[in-house]
Amino acid sequence: MSFTLYNDLTRSKERFVPIREGHVSFYSCGPTVYDYFHVGNARPFIVFDVLRRYLEHIGYEVTFVQNFTDIDDKMINRANDEGITVGELSERFIAEYYRDADALGIRRPTVAPKATDHMAEIIDIVSKIMEKGHAYEVETAGGGKDVYFDVRSYAPYGRLSKQSLDELEAGARVEVEEAKRNPLDFALWKAGKPGEPSWESPWGKGRPGWHIECSAMASKYLGDTIDIHSGGVDLTFPHHENEVAQSEAAAGKPFVNFWLHNGFLLIDKEKMSKSLGNFMTARAAREAYPPLAIRLFMLSAHYRTQINFAPDGLEQAAGGVTRLRNCWADLMYAKETTCAGDAGISPFLKELDALDKRFYEAMDDDFNTAAAVGVLFELVKLVNTWLKDSRDGKITLPASFFDAAEKELRKLDDILGVIGIEDSTDEDVGEIDRMIEERNVARKAKNFSRSDEIRDLLLARGIVLEDTPQGTKWKRKIY
Repeated sequence: MSFTLYNDLTRSKERFVPIREGHVSFYSCGPTVYDYFHVGNARPFIVFDVLRRYLEHIGYEVTFVQNFTDIDDKMINRANDEGITVGELSERFIAEYYRDADALGIRRPTVAPKATDHMAEIIDIVSKIMEKGHAYEVETAGGGKDVYFDVRSYAPYGRLSKQSLDELEAGARVEVEEAKRNPLDFALWKAGKPGEPSWESPWGKGRPGWHIECSAMASKYLGDTIDIHSGGVDLTFPHHENEVAQSEAAAGKPFVNFWLHNGFLLIDKEKMSKSLGNFMTARAAREAYPPLAIRLFMLSAHYRTQINFAPDGLEQAAGGVTRLRNCWADLMYAKETTCAGDAGISPFLKELDALDKRFYEAMDDDFNTAAAVGVLFELVKLVNTWLKDSRDGKITLPASFFDAAEKELRKLDDILGVIGIEDSTDEDVGEIDRMIEERNVARKAKNFSRSDEIRDLLLARGIVLEDTPQGTKWKRKIY
């Protein structure tokens, strides 16, 4: 099967072929850094991280751009409330974004541009739109000028959201800006106001509208036409629709070949809302549940489906991560402690190959992580069965078994990121083994206070001990 993606632009699955052979240009909408990002944002960050990982795994070089919106009304209001600059606020929450994203296993983008670092590019693209007759100026009371995109000048407007301009206008709310020609017209540039950050432009001092920053940064780092643009389904209209209009109006070329949107994340079966009291940040979520469990939960449903973020699902995911990590720990322990045997493992390798094929089939079909996660758990079941037979003395496993099982688990975790495999240094492992040996000596001498102290010291380092008939095993705790 060739690799296919569901393209929201055409509302169909299509074979993915990049513009440039061997290379994928990928833009994904990032956070507005006025607060911790919410758990709804965590879903696109996680699922499109997996898409990026898979594209790299199957041989593409991926330029992955995810922006930071670091100037808007919310940021200005919060900075004013706290008595700090917008820049200080953004730097604080960019750092907090990385703390949460790193904990959730989200790899850092190739480029993470900030809107305020790209004013020249933003002004340039607004100027091009003006020159081509797709925007107009409006004088403001303060003497500056607002610049609006004229949606009536762009015939394909509504193509992405699959609504005609007449339908959109009929459903539009009456806007405060009476000077706008059409209620759907949107700001490309806003005249500066007292006490707000502003930049010099051909229209006087001001700042950009929300939508234009993504068009400017996407074109700078990825070109006028890009392979993939992703984000939450709530961004389809108006944000992405407006991105398409302004980018294509400026460049005269298709903006994006594949549009991907993830489904809504509900909290206890309702849309997340501060007014409903069910708003949850990713920081609060990972304080309540292990980050790997949150990641596994997000990947256990197809990215385009709606998903309900509730305690029972998160607890089930936490149990799933524990099972995955226990399998890995058991495999590593058996590899180190089992004498090489001569058991025939052809049946194991045959099942392993079949599971491997099913994994790729799932990922090639619109990166169906739900099916891929199912394959991972079948792999764990297979490995556990053979390890149990080894522990029970039914077979003696050869080194080739451990090599094949380890390679497959590592590969799937490198793509999905839900086991959290960490390669310990020889020095780290040696120190842990020495502490376990000291604990075993203390237990034999009935020095239980020292035994418990060593267990607690290891636990503080994230090392969990398990005493078994075969000896003491250790594994890393999930956080």
